[in-house]
Amino acid sequence: MTLTVGVLALQGAFFEHIQLLKKAAEQNRPTEWEFIEVRTPQELAKCDGLVLPGGESTTMSLVAARSNLLEPLRDFVKVHRKPVWGTCAGLILLAESANKTKKGGQELIGGLDVRVNRNHFGRQTESFQGPLELPFLGQDAPPFPAVFIRAPIVERILPHQEGIQTGEVQQDETVVAPSRRAKDSVAEAAMADHVEVLATLSGPAARCATQGRDINPDQEVGDVVAVRQGNVFGTSFHPELTGDARIHAWWLHQVQKAVNKRNKLAH
Repeated sequence: MTLTVGVLALQGAFFEHIQLLKKAAEQNRPTEWEFIEVRTPQELAKCDGLVLPGGESTTMSLVAARSNLLEPLRDFVKVHRKPVWGTCAGLILLAESANKTKKGGQELIGGLDVRVNRNHFGRQTESFQGPLELPFLGQDAPPFPAVFIRAPIVERILPHQEGIQTGEVQQDETVVAPSRRAKDSVAEAAMADHVEVLATLSGPAARCATQGRDINPDQEVGDVVAVRQGNVFGTSFHPELTGDARIHAWWLHQVQKAVNKRNKLAH
C-alpha cells in the first residue's frame, strides 16, 4: 500500500517539511510513502494526508483563494476529515478563530475548535528555541528542540458545536472559519468533540522569548503550543526547521492509522 502525503507549497517552509517526511518514512516500513508539493486542487485530491507549513498565514490564505484551492482545503479538512498537520502559520489556518487580525485580512480553513493568538511572542527578532517536553512521543523521549518564530499560541479551547463558532463572531478583530459538515459517517468517525492539549510552554520560559535567546522550560503549566482534535493536529513551533524527524514519524503513523480506520469503516 502506498500512501500519499502532500505539503501545501504556496509559501513558507514546505521544502523542509518534505525532507523530514522522507527521513521519517524510513521509520514507517513496510508502508510505502509518496510526498508531493500541493499547489492545485488536483494535487490535493491525490493526498491521504496534508501538512500546512510555517510561513505567512495571510499570504497563504490569499494565494490559496486566488488559486481556487481554499475551498478544496476546507473540504479536505472539514468535509472529508482527512489527516492534516499545521505548523505555526498552518496552526493559524486550522483554527476556528484567530485574533489580532483585521476582519477581511485573513481567511481560515478551520478544523480545530480553538482560538489562536497570532504572533504571540512578538517580532521575528524575538524568535527563540528551547527543549520542549512532548509526552506523545513517548514517556522517556528526550525533549524536542522546539523553534518558535513569530509563533502563535492556542489562547482558548472553544466548546465544540455544530456550525460556526457564533460566540467568536462577536469578538473584535477576530476572524472565524466558515462552517462545513462532515461528508458521511466515515468522516464523522474521524472527528472528535474535544481538543486534546499535547504540549505547553511554561510561563517563565515564554517570557524569555522577548529576550531572543535559548530557554530552559520548567514544569509550570503555560502557553498551549500543540493540540489535536480527531485527525487535525497543530503545533505553534517549527519541527521542520530542525534535523529531528520524531514528530514527522509520529504523524505519519497517525496518517497510517487514520487511513486503515477509514478503509475498515468504508467496507
